[in-house]
Amino acid sequence: MNDKTIVYATYYSPIEANIIKARLEDSEFSCFLADENISTISPLYNQAVGGIKLVVFERDVDAINNLLAQDSSIQNEPEFEDYTPEETIGVACKNCNSINVSYGLATKPKPRSWLKIISFLLFYMPVMADKCYHCYDCGHEFE
Repeated sequence: MNDKTIVYATYYSPIEANIIKARLEDSEFSCFLADENISTISPLYNQAVGGIKLVVFERDVDAINNLLAQDSSIQNEPEFEDYTPEETIGVACKNCNSINVSYGLATKPKPRSWLKIISFLLFYMPVMADKCYHCYDCGHEFE
């Protein structure tokens, strides 16, 4: 019996590494994650140690490749291929009518002259987070 272990893959995200590990364990493959704790506790050391390593038995590599290939073909199916902005629940971009829009922090600063004057007089840098919709296709931000 071949009990040699190898590093199957390296991940820089602990979440992604644990998802793949859980998928393999559900399919009854023996595996473990190396360097997970140091990468989770001190993310700055993640690249120094080479990321989180998924270690599996060498005899299981072909079966794991087949299993993960089936999973990736399911995940790569486009979800919004035939949708128009009117049919989606979300908000469409007002500039290009794209549905690739999310709500979050604004990336473009909105000039406020009174805020700049007050912060200059008080020697204080204001921290204000504006939220708006952002289109990932054209970069337009709107309320």
